[in-house]
Amino acid sequence: MVTHVPAEAHGDERGALLGYLAAERGAIRRALLGLTEEQAASRPSASELSLSGLLKHVAEVELTWLRMAQQKPNERQRYEETWEEGFRLTADESVPGILAFWDGVTRETEEFLRSAPSLDDTFPLPDAPWFPKDGRVSLRWMALQLVREFSRHAGHADIIRESLDGKTAFELIALEAQPQA
Repeated sequence: MVTHVPAEAHGDERGALLGYLAAERGAIRRALLGLTEEQAASRPSASELSLSGLLKHVAEVELTWLRMAQQKPNERQRYEETWEEGFRLTADESVPGILAFWDGVTRETEEFLRSAPSLDDTFPLPDAPWFPKDGRVSLRWMALQLVREFSRHAGHADIIRESLDGKTAFELIALEAQPQA
């Protein structure tokens, strides 16, 4: 089964970037299709990662980049003492709840990128050892960084899901396409 990510119009860079973001988000979301909360939280491979933990992580990463670009405080900022909570659901969280949270972040990211005068617009990177001193990146760079982040974790999600029940990414695409009862 071939998958194709179309731009919204020929030569439309912004639409192509948003299309790739949507495709990679979809790959992560599909990895959770039909699973219970317990299955989504399980760690069936050598990795410490679970599907629900990956879901929470990517949703929070997208929010972090969005807030940096908007130059607003991040309401879900992680610190050293809360870092591990970004990779697992806490007692009051659920997969549907995190999916709904991510839906909101997704809408906000898309609105922000669509409304920006130019993808060349830049914003400052925070002071951190992994960023260059006084570094700045463009909105285009941010969108590509999110595609990279989601793609990497979509691969992790594929392996975790296949380890859980043998379902591959293409089987999940077919499952998602089936009419829901």
